[in-house]
Amino acid sequence: MALCVAVDGPAGAGKSAAARELARRLGILHLDTGAMYRAVGLAALEAGIDLADAEAVARVSASAEVDVTFENGRQRTWLNGRDVSGDIRMPEAAAASSMVSAVGAVRDAMAARQRAIASGTGAVLDGRDIGTRVLPDAPVKFFLTASPKIRARRRLNELLAKGIRQTFEQALADVEARDLRDTTREIDPLRPASDAIIIDNSEMTLDEEVGRMLEIARHKVNI
Repeated sequence: MALCVAVDGPAGAGKSAAARELARRLGILHLDTGAMYRAVGLAALEAGIDLADAEAVARVSASAEVDVTFENGRQRTWLNGRDVSGDIRMPEAAAASSMVSAVGAVRDAMAARQRAIASGTGAVLDGRDIGTRVLPDAPVKFFLTASPKIRARRRLNELLAKGIRQTFEQALADVEARDLRDTTREIDPLRPASDAIIIDNSEMTLDEEVGRMLEIARHKVNI
């Protein structure tokens, strides 16, 4: 049976970086599910709809073709046949993804697509509800977290590296707002799965974090 690993956690917890490196060391694919929600958020922004209008968001999601491909182990995200891997990393797409992901129809569609991608192949999936909704039977589950200030600093550094100017106060406010939306939404709120291993990486290097995750994964599935 193909090995699937669930990695969940709040914004700025470094899920994608850790999941990508863990997948590389395990020799399996890495699926960044958040990128798929960002693509839906981008579609909603481009359609000019009110992101608070659940019915309008659901309609956009139903007509949007979101897909992923892998090249040399790296994920590329597509929207209606267009590579939006760079576009979805903009702050506007990130904020939009948090809003559209609260819509049940969007979550149903994305969860089904994510299961289909993971089916039959080994993969490390990271997101907000992988262990609780997408892959509840995954043999290995992690919940990564860090303090809001540390997550905001990471996010700020990421934006500045891309030439996007933002203050630390803005980055912190964005992280806290995202946390509130993700943890209080009615559908699939952000929370650790009951059997997830919680890792606070506030004071850990990426190598230390992934090393611990790899050790736990190997122990759980005897590889």
